[in-house]
Amino acid sequence: MSRTFDLADFRHVVSHFATGVVVITGNEDEELVGFAAQSFVSLSLEPPLVLFCVQNSSTSWPRIRRLGKFCINVLSEHQGEISDAFAVSGEVAKIAWHPNKASGTPALDGVIATIDCTLSVEHEGGDHTIVVAEVGGLQVDRPELGPLLFFQGTYGHFEPAS
Repeated sequence: MSRTFDLADFRHVVSHFATGVVVITGNEDEELVGFAAQSFVSLSLEPPLVLFCVQNSSTSWPRIRRLGKFCINVLSEHQGEISDAFAVSGEVAKIAWHPNKASGTPALDGVIATIDCTLSVEHEGGDHTIVVAEVGGLQVDRPELGPLLFFQGTYGHFEPAS
């Protein structure tokens, strides 16, 4: 299929779709490892599966993949700095965390919710890898908080329509 646009146009148009922000974390020898992602969605209720996408150039995903289990942390509207900390390739974010109740994977302090996962399958998707994971446990810790949203290259928050 021939393309009638350039990649800057593509990026501009898709930036008009608001997404939530999650951080996928693992515990490698008591060291927190993780990355921020906007491409996260529930995939299936039976069995309970989620899906996220990670850049092929990620240095964190290969480390988490080897562990086979990880935690998806749903960030709140006040946690943009946490997203930024996990967006820096090759660096380990210094963020407070505690072992998730389901399997001990790292749950970040103060997040809205956590989803404890086991790697199921991966698929190639251009310059990203599509990761499908089975949900083994989940919890909403801070239901009173709004989600961190990403829209047109900046963070925002949710307000119900009137």
